[in-house]
Amino acid sequence: PPYNPPRPPPPPPATSTTSLPSSPDHAPCYDGICSSTPESLPTTPPPAVGTAIARLGLAPGPTVWSEFGRLGALNPQTANLGQGFPDWLPPPFALDSMVEAVLDVAKSPHQYTRTAGHPNLVRELGRRYSSHLGREVDGMNEVAVTVGASQALYLSLQTLLRPGDEVILFEPFFDLYVNQVKLAGGTPVFVPLTFVPYPSSSAAGDEKLTGGEWILERDALDAKISPRTRAIILNSPHNPTGKVFTRSEMEYVAAATLAAGPQCVVLSDEVYKYIIHAPPTEIGDDGTDVAAASAPRAIKCPGHVHFASLPQMSERTLTISSAGKTFSATGWQVGWAIGPPHLISPIQQLLPYVQFCASTVVQEALARTLVRAEDPYEGFSNYYEYLKDKYTKKRDLLAGALRRAGFLLPDWSRTPGGGFFIFARMGEEVRQAIPSERVGRENAAAPSGVTGVDWALCEWMVEEKGVLCIPSSPFFSEESVREGKSDEFVRIAFCKMDETIERAADCFMNLRDDAVAEDHLEVNGRSYRQVV
Repeated sequence: PPYNPPRPPPPPPATSTTSLPSSPDHAPCYDGICSSTPESLPTTPPPAVGTAIARLGLAPGPTVWSEFGRLGALNPQTANLGQGFPDWLPPPFALDSMVEAVLDVAKSPHQYTRTAGHPNLVRELGRRYSSHLGREVDGMNEVAVTVGASQALYLSLQTLLRPGDEVILFEPFFDLYVNQVKLAGGTPVFVPLTFVPYPSSSAAGDEKLTGGEWILERDALDAKISPRTRAIILNSPHNPTGKVFTRSEMEYVAAATLAAGPQCVVLSDEVYKYIIHAPPTEIGDDGTDVAAASAPRAIKCPGHVHFASLPQMSERTLTISSAGKTFSATGWQVGWAIGPPHLISPIQQLLPYVQFCASTVVQEALARTLVRAEDPYEGFSNYYEYLKDKYTKKRDLLAGALRRAGFLLPDWSRTPGGGFFIFARMGEEVRQAIPSERVGRENAAAPSGVTGVDWALCEWMVEEKGVLCIPSSPFFSEESVREGKSDEFVRIAFCKMDETIERAADCFMNLRDDAVAEDHLEVNGRSYRQVV
């Protein structure tokens, strides 16, 4: 018989390691723990870190994303309304464009392309933004194509900031902004948006909590502007609140930019501009950007004001966007920055030292996709109208269940809204349903290492109620979290298939102990199971 040597004994268990509960990745695999997740980390002190890591003050350990990714993986039947990516395919014309680009023997877009952007794509972006901004945009000199909008923001900050420069962030904010500012050596300066509840309809002395809207108060912004202000990051539609900044609020930002001095630049993050499901009423009568209404051919963004189209802002603005949210293709990872040559040229100079170019084949596919998106689609005059209708229906499907469960939401008939998140306020019944022992517990992933009310609710919902949402505290500064400003809110994504939203609706219906004892409930024309 063949010789089978004995296997060596297993190595002894390590004595100098500590178990990691989750991957330290910022954006983990929400469908399960990534295969790259380390099982342990050495407890020995790490070597000296570089400047970038030192600026962030990062230490190995879980984040909100890895923690709720871990909880989702432990509860695989969870209805996941956490991370903001669609869970369906891109539109057929986008897939066709990708296949055609891959198989195009004549153009063969499988090698390096122009570092600052594939010629076909930058020419198409130049055409579109010439219409959006009401001026001629030179695709070769006023566009920089990047690996997603996040890299466009990163390179913009890297080319603008010096140590000590300040960057205005409107709070709550997309959490990526803070660390990108720090990486560039800047100092984040937080300007709080004010939550204004709607008037209560209850009798005097018995007022109840209500939904409301977030507004920018001019005095709050003016108080933080100084000669040290190098940039203002504006995100409209806004993540996480869904706020659409009104034209008047944008004019506040424009005035503050001029007041800060000639060094101040606005970075306008507009990745959700085609998902404005409740347009502001102050926009033109036809619902389009007044500044671009008379511009030549191109699809407008109903309800959206391109900040760079405001008076005196064209030379002071870098407009940042991408294709991922618009075409349900976040993995394509093609973004861009649009701006005057004196702001774009440094980004183009820096690009080859970061990566030689974004994917050529994806850029070619996107150039073809943008043209086809303007054609009639699924009974609508163009794809963008279809997209708005689709997200409006998904918003209403989820909102009905949230209101029934006791959450307090914006009234989109009077409050503008965009993007695909609902920043839901907890009603009294929801707060009372949270097990008290979950609040104030130590948790390394939570801000300041302690679970607040928002964190406790989301943790309880994913572990015991079957639905995953994101607490609001990671979108606030540490000072605001300590003051309790994040305790009332959770972020809930509706960029999910109807089946996922319906499963989540079942879970939300059963948060309260005093739920109505009915077998089924009707919400927005749909029937949901009610478990009591």
